[in-house]
Amino acid sequence: MSKILLLYSSVYGLSKRICERLQTHLAEKGQSAEVHALVDDTLDPAAYDAIVIGASIRQGKHNPSVLAFVQKHVALLEAKPSAFFTVNLVARKPHKNTPETNPYLKRFLATCPWQPKLLGVFAGELDYSRYGPVERRMMQLVMWINKGPTDPSTRVQFTNWSEVERFAGRVEALARS
Repeated sequence: MSKILLLYSSVYGLSKRICERLQTHLAEKGQSAEVHALVDDTLDPAAYDAIVIGASIRQGKHNPSVLAFVQKHVALLEAKPSAFFTVNLVARKPHKNTPETNPYLKRFLATCPWQPKLLGVFAGELDYSRYGPVERRMMQLVMWINKGPTDPSTRVQFTNWSEVERFAGRVEALARS
């Protein structure tokens, strides 16, 4: 049995929920997985057999704490089975929902010293009620430009949970390797 660390960086909790779904799937396969916030300084990532980091996009970027964590632990991440997934609204589009086609993942990897052994991309959620007036208008403009929903009452989750389950299977295989 592998001991897997599932770290998340999330604004509204979707990256955490994805990590929790991964944890459930891994437990069903007999693996031990723990979900923690990326900024939890009490953790020793070296105590785990494999590490997965999931991070959402906010205003076009991952939280700076993601890159800071990677820079601090790059040798460890390179030495262990490790994975990274990003959560963003652009991934709702079929031609932008893979590691090879998602612009946010590609940009992150271009600036990152770590090259994860496994990559994932998941579509996020759009809930205009969470945004303040300025951010709501900005998101409506972005959605209008990208032919997405602009109605301010919109609340939709684009995450493909079957794809999350497939990723969990790949994480389990990675941890066993």
